[in-house]
Amino acid sequence: MAAQSPLTEAQVPEMLVGQALLERARALSNRPEDQIARACGYVGPSGRLLKKSFYRALVEAKGYTLPAGSGGGGSSGNGAKGRQAEFRTRVHGNGNLLIGHAYTRRMGLEPGQEFRIELHRDSRAIWLTPLDAGSEGDQTDDDQQDDV
Repeated sequence: MAAQSPLTEAQVPEMLVGQALLERARALSNRPEDQIARACGYVGPSGRLLKKSFYRALVEAKGYTLPAGSGGGGSSGNGAKGRQAEFRTRVHGNGNLLIGHAYTRRMGLEPGQEFRIELHRDSRAIWLTPLDAGSEGDQTDDDQQDDV
């Protein structure tokens, strides 16, 4: 089976919108979706395919109005905020509980800081207490300490 030649960005210098987008997509309808999106210019600076922007542009070109706050990317006009902290986590398969950079940054924690982990079984809460140089060996509440 002969491989189709990949379409390059040079063939379409900018992201097509409106009728031009619909015409190009129809003309390439026998190709895979990724190739159609690339041919219509929906490729980021790093070469990554911008599928969500492509699909949004197709929907808008068909005459549907999308809410301004429904997702980021291309034509929504609300700027790229990146990933937002969800304030959720889960226990990984190996038993680890990960708290990411977004949360430690918000709390003002610095790399290398040490904490005592206090487990509160009644409320199922985990408290992090900063370790002071003289209090590393203190254990005051057996209910709060577990074998970790």
